Amino acid sequence: PPQISIPTSAQVSVAPHSGRFSYTLDNDVLSTEQRQFYEDNGYLLIRNLVSDQDIERFRKEFTRICKREVKPPGVMIMKDESRKSQFGQSESVVNKVQDFQEDEELFRYCTLPEILKYVECFTGPNIMAMHTMLINKLPDSDQQTFLHPMHQDLHYFPFRPASRIVCAWTAMERAHQDNGCLHVQPGTHRTALKPHGYPQWEGKTNKLFHGLLDEDEKIPKVHLVMEKGDTVFFHPLLIHGSGINRTSGFRKSISCHFASSECHYIDVKNTTQEHLEKELQEMVCKKYNATSVELKDIWNFRARLVQGERINL
Repeated sequence: PPQISIPTSAQVSVAPHSGRFSYTLDNDVLSTEQRQFYEDNGYLLIRNLVSDQDIERFRKEFTRICKREVKPPGVMIMKDESRKSQFGQSESVVNKVQDFQEDEELFRYCTLPEILKYVECFTGPNIMAMHTMLINKLPDSDQQTFLHPMHQDLHYFPFRPASRIVCAWTAMERAHQDNGCLHVQPGTHRTALKPHGYPQWEGKTNKLFHGLLDEDEKIPKVHLVMEKGDTVFFHPLLIHGSGINRTSGFRKSISCHFASSECHYIDVKNTTQEHLEKELQEMVCKKYNATSVELKDIWNFRARLVQGERINL
């Protein structure tokens, strides 16, 4: 395999030197064209970044979790309960494995040098893995159960600044319009965080699948058709979503939101994020039989240092 050069702290400063780039740091990984593309669009697609061998290992571990052969602590497994009687414990039922930071095999994704090499261009050298997900988009019906409405990921995060946060999202098999690939609204990372809530669809609300309350249909959408191993890095304010899977197969992807450990927590009281805080606290209290929990503590529990030193987060 090619030697991957990880930029040293001396080469990557936390404040961009050059005035022309606000969303990436000076680095020797991205070309000027790539930096400009991210600056303008809020995402960057890198082809063929994660190896087939690694993806196969993640897929096997996901299957083991579905079958309950392994039970990583803290992991949140989202299922389509209506399919349980038909399929039992299998990948045909599990839509998402979230917070897999305690699963050594899946968490390897967040430590892959080829991923961190790019992440560092956005976060700087001190990198925290903040939120992890393996999504298994199930074949859908007219119910549109697994449509994820257009949203901004920053809605879920009580830490800032937004430009030192980046998501890495890797396709584990070909993702295209028929099986519900990601779609993005380029340039929307330059807008503010918008109010989110549950979409007004009859009987189609998935827990925590919040969407924009007021979507601007005029902004063009780009469908990110990705091959296995392709990875997209995107800004937490970029408006994006995914359609339903109209095929008979699955559409798997693995992702992690990374942040500079120099980011800081904010108080979400009296903001558009406050109702999410309450919902998350209720879920965690129920799961761990606790009476109260601070939002910051929920995130401290999820967060893991993957490179450099832990400073604020």
